[in-house]
Amino acid sequence: MANIEQSKPEFVKRDGIIADNKYVEWLGELKQRYQRSQIKAAVRVNHSMLEFYWSLGRDIVALKAESQWGTGVLQQLSLDLKKMFPNETGFSYRNILYMKKWYSFYNEQIIKMQQVAAEMPKTKMQQAAAEMDMPEHFALIPWFHHVQIITQCQSVDEALFYIKQTIAYNWSRSELEYEMKGNLYARHSSALTNFSDTMTLPQQKLAQEVMKSPYQLGFLKLKQDHSEDDLEEALVNNITQFLLELGQGFSYVGRQMELVMPDGSTFVPDLVFYHTRLKCYIVVELKSVKFMPEFVGKLNFYVSAADELLKADDDKPTIGLLICREADKTTVEWAFRGLDRPLGVATYQIEQIVQRTILENKLKKQKKIKDN
Repeated sequence: MANIEQSKPEFVKRDGIIADNKYVEWLGELKQRYQRSQIKAAVRVNHSMLEFYWSLGRDIVALKAESQWGTGVLQQLSLDLKKMFPNETGFSYRNILYMKKWYSFYNEQIIKMQQVAAEMPKTKMQQAAAEMDMPEHFALIPWFHHVQIITQCQSVDEALFYIKQTIAYNWSRSELEYEMKGNLYARHSSALTNFSDTMTLPQQKLAQEVMKSPYQLGFLKLKQDHSEDDLEEALVNNITQFLLELGQGFSYVGRQMELVMPDGSTFVPDLVFYHTRLKCYIVVELKSVKFMPEFVGKLNFYVSAADELLKADDDKPTIGLLICREADKTTVEWAFRGLDRPLGVATYQIEQIVQRTILENKLKKQKKIKDN
């Protein structure tokens, strides 16, 4: 047994052991185990802190603190808490206001929802809401994610949507901000699809959530009268940003994958992706014009080809997604009738970037003239 007590200084040497595969594997397991313990510890700390923030916000609302002790009470509370806990950083006046707003946001909305279909007296509802505990899943995201959500969302449904997405995809604050600026809540599940007729319920629900409309392609530098080839070329050249806009789970497989038929005829689908959560291929066709019913026939053909040639035994059926300039709901629904493969139609927008580019160029010219 090695002597733990050290009698004299010495270098710790790496020699003297045989670092075989078993040792390396054990070292890797230790690393993963330690990282998991760190994550668990961080989650526990976050949970405890958020529970305290929630309870403090609840106290302020339930005690009607500002009415009872004056409008400056929260500033005084901030000073007192910072004095009692000088090493803590979460007791600023601004942060205490956020705690109040956090609790109030959900509390007030829940009271309104309860009042619509309530059978018990209003006073009891208010009492129940005033004693409402923090939902457990709120602890799965950091505090400033919550701050961002309550300061930008208009409803509890919208807030809960972003909480759910943050947990599911482990969004950073910048990713959450990106999705909120892009108004993902309004755009998610907005694509026109036939999923209810062609997919099983669990897959249908997830697939519908994955689809958006319109797709915001403001990162593309395109003219208003751009062609389909222009659109495809621009998307491929900006594939990282396009994947970000499509959403997490999309993996780029290829572009213009030539399909050669037995009679020698060839067909070329625009873009092919694989979705890691849906466990299926997604064939994307691009159109720079308004939706036409005949577009569906070719998309359906490409989906059939992907099922025959790309889909593995454990993959789910391929989905076809047509992204076009405009789409009339009735026209799309009629075009889908009688088809048994999952298809969706979404629109895209680039107008904002075009206008911004014109403005940027104008400002650059003005600055150049001024500098000269």
